[in-house]
Amino acid sequence: MGQGPQQATGEDKKVQETLQSTGEIPQHIAIIMDGNGRWAKQRAMPRIAGHSEGVESVRDTVEACGQLGVKYLTLYAFSTENWKRPQEEVSLLMRLLLRALKDETDRLHNNNVRLQAIGDIPALPLEMQNELMEDIQKTKDNTGLNLILALSYSGRWDLTEAVKRVVCDVQANNVEVKQIDEKLIASHLSTAGVPDPDLLIRTSGELRISNFLLWQLAYTEIFITRKHWPSFRRDELYQAIAEYQKRERRFGMVTEQLKKTSGQGNYLNQFLKSGTGP
Repeated sequence: MGQGPQQATGEDKKVQETLQSTGEIPQHIAIIMDGNGRWAKQRAMPRIAGHSEGVESVRDTVEACGQLGVKYLTLYAFSTENWKRPQEEVSLLMRLLLRALKDETDRLHNNNVRLQAIGDIPALPLEMQNELMEDIQKTKDNTGLNLILALSYSGRWDLTEAVKRVVCDVQANNVEVKQIDEKLIASHLSTAGVPDPDLLIRTSGELRISNFLLWQLAYTEIFITRKHWPSFRRDELYQAIAEYQKRERRFGMVTEQLKKTSGQGNYLNQFLKSGTGP
C-alpha cells in the first residue's frame, strides 16, 4: 500500500489549510483537459509538445488533490471522438499515454493513489491495455485519492452501454421493466459506485462539456478557466475550489429548505441517497 501524498510546505501548505478551513473540499473533481494543441501552437511547437507538457499538469494536480483530501479525480484523457484526429497524432498520443503510465505508476503508488479507468478500453492498443491493467492491479489496495482516467470515453457511449446491460438484465428476467429507475441505470454506468462529480473544471475557456459524463454531471458545479491545460497548475485548482465553496448547491430545492434542514439534512440527504453514489 502507498505511503500517502508528499505533504505541502510553506505558502502552498497555508493555502491548502485555508481552503480546508473555509469550506467543503469537493469529494469528486472532474477535469476536461483542453487546449494542449493551442498551447503548443502559440509557442510554434508541434501539438504533441502540448500533450507532453500536459503530463506535468496532471502530476501537479493529482498531488495537490491528494494533499487536500479529494477522494476522486476523473480526467478526460482521450474521448471516443479523438479517434477521428489525424492518425499520426493519435499514434503519438497513445505512445505518450503509455509512457506516462509507465513513468508515473510508481509515483502514484508511493502516494497511495488508486488508479482506475473508464471507457472503451478494448479499443486501445493492446500494449496500452496491458500496461493499464497492470497499473490498476498494482494500485488496487491504495486508500488515498482515486484517479480515474477516461480513455476512449464519451458520455453517450457510457449511456448506450448501460442501456444494453439493462436490456440484457430484462431479457434474462433479472429485472422487470417497472423496476428501471435512475438508481438502476446509474448502477450500469462505468462509474457505478463512484459519487457524481461535485466540481467540473474545463480549461482553455471553452463553454461546453464535450460528451463527458453526461449523466453524472447533472448537478455538478462548473468552473471555466481560460488557461490551456499545459499551463494549469495547483494555483488554478485552488482558485476553482475557492469558487466552488462560494456556491450554494440547492439540487432543485430553494434556499429556505436548505437553511431549514441544516443540521438535519433531511431533504438533501434523501436527494443524495437517490443519486448515483454509493
